[in-house]
Amino acid sequence: MAKINPFKGVRPSKTNVQNFSSKSFKTYSKNELEEELKKHPTSFLSIINIKKNPSLEIEKPKRYELVKEKFEAFKASNILITDTAPSYYIYETTQANGHLFCGVIATAHVEDYDTHVIKKHEATISKRENTFKNYLETVRFNAAPVLLTYPDDLTLETGIQNAKKKASEFNSWATENETHKLWCVDDPEDVIFIQKAFQNIPSLYIADGHHRSASSALLARELKLEEHPTTEASYNHFLSYLIPESQLKIYDYNRVIKDLNGLSTDAFLEKISVDFKLENKGSKPYKSSKRHDISMYLEGTFYSLSLRTTKQNNQSAIDQLDTHILQTHLLEPILGITNVRTNLRIGYVYDSDSMEQIKTTVDRGDHAVGFGLFPIEAKELMAIADSDAVMPPKSTYIYPKLRSGITIYEF
Repeated sequence: MAKINPFKGVRPSKTNVQNFSSKSFKTYSKNELEEELKKHPTSFLSIINIKKNPSLEIEKPKRYELVKEKFEAFKASNILITDTAPSYYIYETTQANGHLFCGVIATAHVEDYDTHVIKKHEATISKRENTFKNYLETVRFNAAPVLLTYPDDLTLETGIQNAKKKASEFNSWATENETHKLWCVDDPEDVIFIQKAFQNIPSLYIADGHHRSASSALLARELKLEEHPTTEASYNHFLSYLIPESQLKIYDYNRVIKDLNGLSTDAFLEKISVDFKLENKGSKPYKSSKRHDISMYLEGTFYSLSLRTTKQNNQSAIDQLDTHILQTHLLEPILGITNVRTNLRIGYVYDSDSMEQIKTTVDRGDHAVGFGLFPIEAKELMAIADSDAVMPPKSTYIYPKLRSGITIYEF
């Protein structure tokens, strides 16, 4: 039974809604960041971008305090307003390619995370968990929702569509390559209906935001020892965006490798052929169209790689993943890449024209070989999480990529 609750959102006022939210901070180049801050001085970026004094390094705890001060200043000047009633927020975004995502912004409960009602499929890094936990402890708000998904549920979907019609407020705006719509749902009947509908969903799955959810759970455990040890304390909840699995879009997450680990081309192909059947696909970009068919580009030629039957191990959901097959049968034993998070010899390509990009980077000499993988399906992700297993790193590139500051949860 999932505990998905309404909250009193902190949101940009109508005059600021167009330019307030932002992409993930780390996606901006230095020049892009400066341009955005110059154009939109009252955006969420202005809250979190605490400029460092060139002559005096500001320590992280102090930077976090300055973020909190800026956030409070935005509220005091009514750039941000706080809703008066606990609400669900129906958020819809449409990409330039026409793909639409519609779901509910709400809070999830750390108890569900700790008891595996909310299930994960990725391992997290303790250092990153602690860094973000310390940030949250100071600023006391969530602005970037964790993306959660669940099996399609007609009752919940009907409730969401009906709630749109009675929403107390509606905003729409556009950003580069996307349009956005937000409905504030505070009608008591609709709130209760949505809350109960989520309670009937046995499991939720983290699609994106493993470190954010882990950090929130870590902070809640610590604060229980220091503050009010009740399950309803505000710090026991974290901001989430929940969409049904049918709307989740998972793109191929492909690999490019800088060198062949000292092997000649012939020796490399010979080693691959021990575990894989190779089929020459010619010089035109070849994109895999099914599971267990891995595309490879090497020295002007595309290949199809399929694991030989004698090498297959179908004991678990992990064994079925193409990222796992590529890692355990090729990247690690042949190319010597054991840690795909930290090895500087590996890079990643993820886009609709990913195979063209792989061809370009290999032809240019930036990389020696590239591999294309068929996208993982939502049901595979769920199967991994249900089995308490974790995927290899960099297995999924998932949309929607949520903007920060659409609505903020303060705790």
